[in-house]
Formats: sequence, C-alpha cells, structure tokens
Amino acid sequence: MNKGGAADGRRRPSAIARLWGRSVDGLAALGTLMILVLMAMIACDVVARNVIGGSLPLISELGALTLVMIVYLQLGTTIRNNRLARTDFFFALVEGRSPRLAAFVSGFWDLFGIAVCAGIAWSTWGILVKDFDHGEYIGVTGVATLQTWPFRALILVGAAVAAAQFTVQAVRSFAIAAGRSGEQA
Repeated sequence: MNKGGAADGRRRPSAIARLWGRSVDGLAALGTLMILVLMAMIACDVVARNVIGGSLPLISELGALTLVMIVYLQLGTTIRNNRLARTDFFFALVEGRSPRLAAFVSGFWDLFGIAVCAGIAWSTWGILVKDFDHGEYIGVTGVATLQTWPFRALILVGAAVAAAQFTVQAVRSFAIAAGRSGEQA
C-alpha cells in the first residue's frame, strides 16, 4: 500500500473531495426525483384533459420551470463524470500522443465551462432577487399560484455547483498538464 492509502497506486480522495462528490451527486438525485414529479404532473394533466376536458392549473408553467431546474440540478454530476458533449475523439487522439497536452486542452475547455456556468449563475441571481423582491409567481390569481423564487434558487445552486465542478476539473487538468497528478473529486 502506498502513502496515499490505495493498493492500486492511486491516491484516495480526501474527505472534502468525497463530501463534494456526494453533494454533487445528491443534487443529481434530487433532479431525478423531480423527473418523477414531472412525469406524475404530466400524467395527471393527461387524465384531466381526457376526463374533464381541460388542463390542470399551473401544469404548463410548473412543467417548464421544473424541466429547467432538473437540467441544472444534474449538470454538476454530468461534468464530474465527463458526460458533457465534446469532441472526445480529438481528446482521445491527443491523449494517445501527449497526455499532458490533452490535459491542458481539457483544462482550457473547463475554463470556458467555468465562465459559462458562472455567467448563468450570475444572471440567475439577478432573476432570483427580482422574483423574491416582487413576489413573482406563476399561475392564475384566484385559481392556483406558486412563487417562482424556490425554482430559481435551485437553478442558481445547480449553475453554481456546475461552475465549481468545472473549477475542480480545471485544477486537476492543469495539474496533470504541469506533470503532477490530480486528486479525484
């Protein structure tokens, strides 16, 4: 066993890295539960349309907000597990010839990811503040309404976690490019 504690030669993730991974995966699990809720809402709406001849209140607006929320809740895990769409054939080709160059290019990709996700988080923050301050809601007054800020807050959390996960990936990639191995997070 090496000094990192793993028998296969790799360093074991630190407690912070394990906690981070569980947190990111926990958000993805919440997103998965929200998929089940969304499916139930859609099924109930279909039944209502066939039984009472009309849609249930809030379903279309709530479905739209829920769908966006699901995407952002699961984005961090998608990044963490290298499941984002990118030109993997290029990375595989470069990595076969120069792993450090591939790590540098991957780190550069992660920097763009940080910028995009941080920009989304920043703009979502402004929308969240506006929604909270003005009491924004979806639905029809007197029939059914629901405040939008809890959805925006979860979208913000998802975008911020995605930016943070891109940061973890970038640090690891640049460490590999510099000739040091990166710890799993």
